[in-house]
Amino acid sequence: MAHEYPILQHTKIAFKPLHTNLFNIVLLSIFLSLGCSNLYSQDLKKKQTPIPSKNQEVKKQKIEDNTKATVAETATDTVKLDTIKVKKGFLDGQVRYVAEKYAKIQQKKKLITLYDKAELYYQDIELKSGIIVMDYEKNEVYAGRIKDSLGNYTQYPNFKQGENVIEPDSIRFNFKTKKALIWNSRTTQSEFNVKAAITKKENDSVYFLKGARFTTAKDIDDPEYYFQTNKIKFIPGKKIVTGFTNMVIEGVPTPLILPFAYFPLSKETSVSGIILPSYNDSNTKGFSLQNGGYYFALSDHYNLTLLGDYYTNGSYGINAQSSYAKRYKFQGSVNLRFENNIVSERGYPDYSKTKIYNIQWSHSQDSKSSPNSTFSASVNLGSSQYYQKTINQVNVGSQLNNSLSSSISYSTVFHTIPEGRLSLTATHSQNTNTKEINMTLPTLQFSLDRIYPFASNDGAKKGFFKNINLQYNLNGRNSFKTTDSLFFKPEMFRNSEIGFQHTVPLSTNFKVFKYFSVSTSMNYEEVWYFKTIEKTYDNNLSTVVTKEIPGFDAFRTYSSSTSVGTTIYGTFNFGEDKMIKSIRHVMRPSISHSYTPSFEKYYDTYATDASGRMQTDYTRFEGGMYGAPGKSSSNFLGINLSNTFEAKVADKDTTKTEPKKIMLLNNLNLSTSYNFDAKELNWAPVRVSGGTQFFDNKLSANFGATLDPYAIDNSGNRINTFNINNGGSLFRMTSANLTMNYSLSSKKEEKKDKNTQQRRNGGREDDLFGSDIDVGSQRKSQFNEEDEGKDVVSEFFRTKLPWDMTFAYSLTYGNNNREKKITGNSVMISMNTDLTPKWKAGVSTGYDFVQNGVTFTQLRFERDLMSWRMDFNWTPFGTNSSWNFYIGIKSGVLSDIKWEKRKLTNQ
Repeated sequence: MAHEYPILQHTKIAFKPLHTNLFNIVLLSIFLSLGCSNLYSQDLKKKQTPIPSKNQEVKKQKIEDNTKATVAETATDTVKLDTIKVKKGFLDGQVRYVAEKYAKIQQKKKLITLYDKAELYYQDIELKSGIIVMDYEKNEVYAGRIKDSLGNYTQYPNFKQGENVIEPDSIRFNFKTKKALIWNSRTTQSEFNVKAAITKKENDSVYFLKGARFTTAKDIDDPEYYFQTNKIKFIPGKKIVTGFTNMVIEGVPTPLILPFAYFPLSKETSVSGIILPSYNDSNTKGFSLQNGGYYFALSDHYNLTLLGDYYTNGSYGINAQSSYAKRYKFQGSVNLRFENNIVSERGYPDYSKTKIYNIQWSHSQDSKSSPNSTFSASVNLGSSQYYQKTINQVNVGSQLNNSLSSSISYSTVFHTIPEGRLSLTATHSQNTNTKEINMTLPTLQFSLDRIYPFASNDGAKKGFFKNINLQYNLNGRNSFKTTDSLFFKPEMFRNSEIGFQHTVPLSTNFKVFKYFSVSTSMNYEEVWYFKTIEKTYDNNLSTVVTKEIPGFDAFRTYSSSTSVGTTIYGTFNFGEDKMIKSIRHVMRPSISHSYTPSFEKYYDTYATDASGRMQTDYTRFEGGMYGAPGKSSSNFLGINLSNTFEAKVADKDTTKTEPKKIMLLNNLNLSTSYNFDAKELNWAPVRVSGGTQFFDNKLSANFGATLDPYAIDNSGNRINTFNINNGGSLFRMTSANLTMNYSLSSKKEEKKDKNTQQRRNGGREDDLFGSDIDVGSQRKSQFNEEDEGKDVVSEFFRTKLPWDMTFAYSLTYGNNNREKKITGNSVMISMNTDLTPKWKAGVSTGYDFVQNGVTFTQLRFERDLMSWRMDFNWTPFGTNSSWNFYIGIKSGVLSDIKWEKRKLTNQ
């Protein structure tokens, strides 16, 4: 029997109207009335009403495939022969179908059978399967799998309606009622993969599942974990409601049983919900619940997270976090935390109670949103002991850092002639050791672009006069100096200082003798203060008293400077047949002269004893934020020489004809100065510094040394005698330092920075002081985001282990007083490697050769458990010794399903 292919053969059924004329109509009427009246089985009335003749009407119904239409046309007229109603046509829209092997149409049974790679499309429904049987009398369709030549099932149905996709073994669907019965369905909703033995589709928005399992694992047929339940009500895009639910891990039922469960589903990236706390215990604070709270998905542009901690000894912490963003405008985040820390119990000698806080805010603006003005913020302020005493974070880099800083700035441009720039900045700097805080609210900066009064209109600036330019700069500050305990209290604002600094630099540059570049400048400065001082000797107190004098006062200074420099090139050729073909040496010598006259007119004297005979000079502007005028003149001659060394060597690649360039020394600088006005010790020490890189720029080395030409006496003080004239060498090395950094990886691409928050907290960007452990947020993984969740075969590497390493070495030498001592000598190493495709390990450690001890050490382990993740961090010894274990589900929907345990020595 030959198969029928829909693209070649179609069936067309049509009832055509008859061709009529008057004779045939009369003859047919007589024949029907006389010869056929006794055939009716119904009782007819004696009088019959004549039936008027009308044109017949034709209704058409179409079933289309992908190339031609299969049309079923049914003819009806207005003659009512009996009481039976004509059925309404099948389907309300167009049906498109296609099959690779055959499409069989059975008119009597009202069936269409599609076999092998069958596809059917109707309205928003897409159905693909091995076999599809459509009953267009009952408005139903059946789809199922088929067997291949080996007897294995293949071509499972794929049913898609709108955005919902179901992949069952078989499905039965009614086009009219939109109800369906599905066997062994598989579907994905949000981050869940759901599989059910029997699914009943009630309508477009409600499904009932029996014998179901749901999980976030990729493989729904063989998941590493799943939730087993017998009854589920499933509303796509909204929620999953289950009955009795049991969690199963690796096929083993767990004691985690729920009488019912509710899981919200949303197409949005985030939804509001409760954040379950984690349990912990401490030696000094008791048992605790940490980081429990609520997440508010307020809008698409911002959110809010409120978290809280509570310990049984009364300690507690409150945390508010918010992120906000507007595309092409700005983005930022805010993090506020307050803690009330109680150690031990009242009455014990180790009892203490402290209140600490931390405020972090970062804000950045898209440069395209407002080209003429910008606003940015980077804030990190709080209690000086926050990182040492916080109960919610382990950050060794932040603990070792002794400073916090913040900056909030706004700047704008005025398109005038000349163009002006204005910026307002609020700054904060805090020393966590001394607890001293310096803050400016605000700092005003205004400047006008350079003006070239003697330049021609064509813009050419050549020569001494045409390059003469001047500029105006204004800097104003309202500064406060306070301590940690008085921060933002009334006492802080009482001692504010206000000042303004005006500068007008006048400069020019030109060439002399063709090879020498000369630049000269004069600078005028005017400083305004609104508070000065007055010093007098108090006979009653027998001491010098400093009194603040409020009111406006100003001083004016000026200075000049000139520098001459050139560039000298030298090349040493060793021959084309040598390994090192040539070395290029570039020298940039320069000589500068600066002069500042004496401004003795701003100085007064005060007595230092009761007799008044001993007088000391002082200026009323002493201690001002912009300094004070100098009493003595300054007349310096500066000498500077910078060098670079580059070599051309034979390339290892013999196919390349050009030699390879390598840098021997990036820089080698020597600098010193001579003070003409000094009565002795005219020469300043010579400072030597340099740096270079090795191994394809992976290893960087920097060194420096200070060479003093003068000798010292037995007390260690410099004397006005050259060291060589005192029986020593030409220079006396007083200090030296060497730092080396080596960062390399088995992969060619650069290592991604995963320590953004650690850097914001004041820690290091690398892992030399360990990775940051922030208990208050979801843990960061060592695995790259694109690698997580990939189905990688878990076996040992057969070639080489992926790894990366950061190495740092520091050496300092001191000899100010002939001690000739190594003051610092330490090495730090951080390594991360993949033991297997699913195991990562890392270590940060070091050794101090001066103190003869191991520096901070941290061990890190992480296991990718496909849908789960497990990590363990351990600091084995030291004041920061601790360990932390975590295991939990990666998916954000089930992130509260976790177990965490940590132990800190200071808690």
